[in-house]
Amino acid sequence: MKEKIQDQFKKRFGTDGVLYASAGRINLIGEHTDYNGGFVFPGAIDKYIMAEININGTDKVRVYSMDMDAYCEFGLNEEDAPQEQWARYIFGVCRETIKRGGVVKGFDTVFAGNVPLGAGLSSSAALESCFAFALNDMFNGNKIDKFELAKIGQSTEHNYCGVNCGIMDQFASVFGKKDCLMRLDCRSLEHEYFPFHPDGYKLVLLNSKVKHELVDSPYNKRRESCERVAATLGVETLRDASYTMLADIRDKVSDEDYRRARFVIGEKQRVLDVCDALERGDYETVGRCMFETHDGLSRDYEVSCEELDYLNDVARECGVTGSRIMGGGFGGCTINLVKDERYDNFIATAKEKFNAKYGHEPEVINVIISDGAHKVEG
Repeated sequence: MKEKIQDQFKKRFGTDGVLYASAGRINLIGEHTDYNGGFVFPGAIDKYIMAEININGTDKVRVYSMDMDAYCEFGLNEEDAPQEQWARYIFGVCRETIKRGGVVKGFDTVFAGNVPLGAGLSSSAALESCFAFALNDMFNGNKIDKFELAKIGQSTEHNYCGVNCGIMDQFASVFGKKDCLMRLDCRSLEHEYFPFHPDGYKLVLLNSKVKHELVDSPYNKRRESCERVAATLGVETLRDASYTMLADIRDKVSDEDYRRARFVIGEKQRVLDVCDALERGDYETVGRCMFETHDGLSRDYEVSCEELDYLNDVARECGVTGSRIMGGGFGGCTINLVKDERYDNFIATAKEKFNAKYGHEPEVINVIISDGAHKVEG
């Protein structure tokens, strides 16, 4: 990928630039808790968005996406926003950097990635983090701190891309550390690294290839449900809610809103339980919590789909330690924690059964926990 980007950049712009990259992410546990002020437990993975960038001495940004085979050019003022959705991610990062007092000038860039699109691995956050990190390095002497870089990506989603997301995806892409997962308190942004190298287990994603689009999807409606319950409870977010408090207002909220909140309150605790279990090396408890999360996302939060529920059923049948839908929902991947001795049978069975039922095999994505945003040396 690196060489292809460099070749394309040279052909298009006739010069050389600097290479930057940022990672997609997995989230072991803690889904839809980030915008509720709760805890999440993500890690950056060895799937990246990579960009070559060079200052061009103008007030224009010239962008070529290799994956989409598309070119876009735009200015740096608010009225210069491009129509193309993919280009708005980069434009948004430029604008959010400028709003915070940062410097951005015209630049040329070519980018590509191997983060599967629509698979729940946050390719958009990887793209935002890659450019936020790069603009900080090229124009601002790395004076913008990492927390602010993550917020730049989040604000880009809110203000330019129509997704009212939490902070987790961008945080993982910026702060990712090799062989470590991160417990992030999404209210205080305090975080702690937990070593993750589960001997005897593999971490594998099965991509259903059902594409999701979070813009104009039920994603934003889920957030609205949570906010309505929090308002009824008189708390800022569901982070401060308990099952007992929820039971006390059962007759004041809709059944749908009640079930959404019930999932979030349970998920908040599961993240903490998984952290404790990892410190003990207790992967059976980790797996049990993953299955509980899937059940809640499917039944209470209703962000799963038939294909993902089927992959989860196959995982149970094959004796997988833990499996759940991962990401915003409505398609994408399951994340699976599998004992080494069960791995081959699980993958073969999942491919065969899924293909027989849906007419195509799921994509198998083995992941390694890796570093987040960085300058690519050499």
